[in-house]
Amino acid sequence: MSSFLPLNKLNVSELRAQFPALINRQNGQNSIYFDGPGGTQQPLSVINGYGNYLSQGNSNLGGRFSVSKQTVNLVNQCRLKAAALFGASSPDEIVFGANMTTMAFHFSRIISQDWKKGDEIILSDADHGANRSSWAMAAKDKGVKVHYVPISDHTCNLDLTKFQSLLNEKTRLVAITAASNLSGTLVDIEKVTKLAKGNGSLVVVDAVHLLPHKLLDVTKLGADLVASSAYKYFGPHLGVFYGRKELLEGYMPYKVEPAPNHAPNCWETGTLNFEALGAFSCAIDYLASLGQGNTLRQQLESAYENITQYECSLANYFLARLSEYPSVELFGEPTAHNRTATFALRFGDLDPAQVAAHLGEHEIYTWSGHLYADRLTDALGITEKGGILRVGLMHYNTHDEIDKFFSALSTII
Repeated sequence: MSSFLPLNKLNVSELRAQFPALINRQNGQNSIYFDGPGGTQQPLSVINGYGNYLSQGNSNLGGRFSVSKQTVNLVNQCRLKAAALFGASSPDEIVFGANMTTMAFHFSRIISQDWKKGDEIILSDADHGANRSSWAMAAKDKGVKVHYVPISDHTCNLDLTKFQSLLNEKTRLVAITAASNLSGTLVDIEKVTKLAKGNGSLVVVDAVHLLPHKLLDVTKLGADLVASSAYKYFGPHLGVFYGRKELLEGYMPYKVEPAPNHAPNCWETGTLNFEALGAFSCAIDYLASLGQGNTLRQQLESAYENITQYECSLANYFLARLSEYPSVELFGEPTAHNRTATFALRFGDLDPAQVAAHLGEHEIYTWSGHLYADRLTDALGITEKGGILRVGLMHYNTHDEIDKFFSALSTII
């Protein structure tokens, strides 16, 4: 697979040819996927990854025969690739599971076992429900108080002064998003983590929305648990978590009795989805192909620099076009700085669901509502008004698609 360095209009057109869904036509029209935050499309190499695993033989781990050994090698390779993606110091800090939400509930039940009445945890109004409800429900079970960091204004930035004031000797855990899945606004997770760890609290970072757009270095970050969903970065429906070695080894999760007692295997309940892991391996290879370097981590760092640069050009262009429609309200950062290319829009009294349906008739795919960030739409006072229309751009989107979006939008607003 060729490298694209840097990404631009010419080689993005070539790159798009790798994605069958971007080439297909629906109802005689080219499909425009502006729904990346809800799940990205997959290149053919990833799609083939599922079948390649199955066609070469399907077996569980631990058998004394070649196909089983090949599956063991696949899992080991995937841990190494995921460690490179996260910047983890060891592949043993990688845990695979069904999906991010299931894994978040799994981790929350185990980590909360030693919480006591009177303890406190801190969540945020900007978070997706998966990184909020899981910990809040565990806290309710244990009689633990939950604090929520509020947003400061319509930019959807978190009030970190308020966050700092909430930290105290009773704070057992801080669970925070790295980027809002609704508005695209980035969170200063370095500052949050430093303050929380300095307080002696565990830190859980939801990187689901961040990882398709920006790379993390969890070793430098110092968080205890970092969550991701591979289908948000061009891979399969698979939960992929980083867990700090001391955390993974410090708890014994709920599991079947004969299963391994050592981390990370003891955290992976039941048989892993090996065909999804075959696709995950190809997704990391695809991302690496967008950059250059001698190691996989270097290739990914280069690739994400290219992705960030190109998506910034898309964001700048989208915001410039949006300025032509002063009646449209934007929630989130008003410039391309401190955000992903994800935009939350409202249209006066017009229900965002109507706009999404209208765009869908033009084969332009967006989402509307609260998008599981219901505390955020509550804080913005728009939940009962239908929430927002979310437009989420990825590195396979184009400036021409943005023009088509606004052309279709102008016929309804």
